[in-house]
Amino acid sequence: LVASGSAATAVYVHYSKDLPQILSVSDYRPSLITRFISNDGRLVGDFSVERRTVVPLEAMPEHILQAFLAAEDKRFFEHDGVDYRATLRALVANVTAGRTVQGASTMTQQLCKSLVGRQKSMVRKVREAILARRTEQALSKLQILYLYLNEIYLGHGAYGVQAAAQRYFGKDVSKLSLSEASLLAGL
Repeated sequence: LVASGSAATAVYVHYSKDLPQILSVSDYRPSLITRFISNDGRLVGDFSVERRTVVPLEAMPEHILQAFLAAEDKRFFEHDGVDYRATLRALVANVTAGRTVQGASTMTQQLCKSLVGRQKSMVRKVREAILARRTEQALSKLQILYLYLNEIYLGHGAYGVQAAAQRYFGKDVSKLSLSEASLLAGL
């Protein structure tokens, strides 16, 4: 027991060095779209590194939030950044299958992934878990949800639910139906 505790402490100390700053809502400044509009109000073009329009949580219908929680992290409001039950379940499934068939990243861990790097490795997963726990201590669940829904990559250059709603359905996120919200969450 002492050896396991010492090993866990050593891993934590080693991998928590040089972790990036935790995102804060007030400092959140993602790359946004630059739009050029003609005199008659038509869109001439837009330019961006990441196609994203930040939207406050209050502007998103409840079924958007529920769709992403159901698809990505059912126990979001119950864990502290790392869902140990889901991690154990995924570990058993992956070992049984002999390959990766399940993931266990929480929405907080997915948000932190962009800060610690995207390479697939155990080192990244450990650093991501440490940063996720710290994020959960520094931010409220609603602040994490706000950052996640505005930061998540949803394919074809769309970052965040507003850009994805425009990209796939040609409408504002507030106008999405339940089925459209579910489709986005499934991406």
